[in-house]
Amino acid sequence: MVNFVGNAARWASVIAAALMFFGCGNAQEQRDEAHQRVANGAMLVDVRTPQEFAAGHIEGARNIPVQELPSRLAELGTHDRSIVVYCASGRRSARANELMQQAGYTKVYDLGAMSNW
Repeated sequence: MVNFVGNAARWASVIAAALMFFGCGNAQEQRDEAHQRVANGAMLVDVRTPQEFAAGHIEGARNIPVQELPSRLAELGTHDRSIVVYCASGRRSARANELMQQAGYTKVYDLGAMSNW
């Protein structure tokens, strides 16, 4: 016999841990962290398309679409520069975060969706 209640509780804790690990925690905490980093000089990078960027973006953001990121890494500056990335839903910013970290950038913060700002 399968213990569904026990399995549900285990899955809930696994999902909660995964959300915390991947930065999908409290939106207010994400907002505060991003604002603090930008206030302290972090570069704000919008990884959406130029069309999305033109339709509206966070003031001060630089548009580097995620698909162009590998060829535009030099625009980010040194590998220890603080960078905050965002997109429309969080998928592309997560990919950008991964690409930047693979390239050696050590201070990348993924805000996720622009609405978290």
